[in-house]
Amino acid sequence: MVALAEVTRHPTHGVDVGGVRVGGGAPVVVQSMTNTDTADIDASVRQVRELAEAGSEIVRMTVNNDAAAAAVPHIRDRLMALGVDVPLAGCFHYNGHKLLKDHPACAEALAKYRINPGNVGFREKRDRQFEMIIERALEYGKPVRIGTNWGSLDQELSQALMDENAARAEPWEADAVMREALVRSALDSAAKAEAMGLGAERIILSAKVSRVPDLIAVYRALAQRSSYALHLGLTEAGMGAKGIVATTAALSTLLQQGIGDTIRASLTPRPGEARTVEVQVCQEILQSLGLRAFTPQVSACPGCGRTTSTFFQELADRIEGYLKAQMPVWKARYPGVEDLKVAVMGCIVNGPGESKHADIGISLPGTGEQPAAPVFIDGEKRLTLRGDRIAEEFQAIVETYVAERFGDGVDRSAAS
Repeated sequence: MVALAEVTRHPTHGVDVGGVRVGGGAPVVVQSMTNTDTADIDASVRQVRELAEAGSEIVRMTVNNDAAAAAVPHIRDRLMALGVDVPLAGCFHYNGHKLLKDHPACAEALAKYRINPGNVGFREKRDRQFEMIIERALEYGKPVRIGTNWGSLDQELSQALMDENAARAEPWEADAVMREALVRSALDSAAKAEAMGLGAERIILSAKVSRVPDLIAVYRALAQRSSYALHLGLTEAGMGAKGIVATTAALSTLLQQGIGDTIRASLTPRPGEARTVEVQVCQEILQSLGLRAFTPQVSACPGCGRTTSTFFQELADRIEGYLKAQMPVWKARYPGVEDLKVAVMGCIVNGPGESKHADIGISLPGTGEQPAAPVFIDGEKRLTLRGDRIAEEFQAIVETYVAERFGDGVDRSAAS
């Protein structure tokens, strides 16, 4: 018997981010970031709501100037009035110490502060400005993410490590020094925050790079050398398939090793593409790894010379769209429905077998096969569909199955 290897999560401190638990054994959290001008309250509220409704459990926003800082509490209040209770994280660079001091309503409204040690301040001002942000976190009871980035490394630390490396009998390669600088910057900054009184249960670490092997190496080092909650993300992952594949390769490798407590897919949207794609990618990664379930999954064959008709493709697309459209209602009415597995197959080769492995599946006729579509429910063939209304009939069967399996007669939508 071939047994699946059980994923053992790297033990980390649990961090409360506006009511969302990150680390400490909690399910891996999906988060995203807006790309609106934060000072544009209407646009920011609209996008945060879209991201939250898509499934983002934390939404990060740029807070880069006085106008953005002044807008944050209004954005939070507008979202609350709309029933969108998603934690907002503030992303600070260069002037975060000043903005948090000058805009106490912003400091209070945010659920988490993101600090980049590489640009929190420079030379003699660096330590004091870092301390000022930690002081605000202590004053308002907020957690922080200390996030290093290879595009903005602490130059003094980098130079010190390069000098140290040059003195070695066998110097490391330059990339190895860069990775060590990322890890050291994060750990040293976390130690400073703890020395000021910010507990480890209020610190999340991240170390962003844009190359997959580097990201994996850096996070393995962070996991070995600390117990802080870890935020995973491949920075500047890119656009389209390239960004999705690179993000999936990096995050999946780490998550399968039990490393990572919250994730983001830093994708460059195509012109006109919804920002919510990055949320969907994160959900698909977690669901594909069996770490979380968000929506019923549709298995469909890729097609070949046996499936010259596009009918099975159209039906698979229709069923998947239907399931996603129903989820806002089903989540409240049918607890557990996100674990549903549906198969839409295109011919007799794997169709019946794959359909049996799903909760409910249909095997459509391939080229030259009899015009009949057997339907399998809980591993058994229950009926055969024929004619021009196969799609409508199968959709109705799925609806009935969901109601019978997951329904208990209690509609929770009114109470939620």
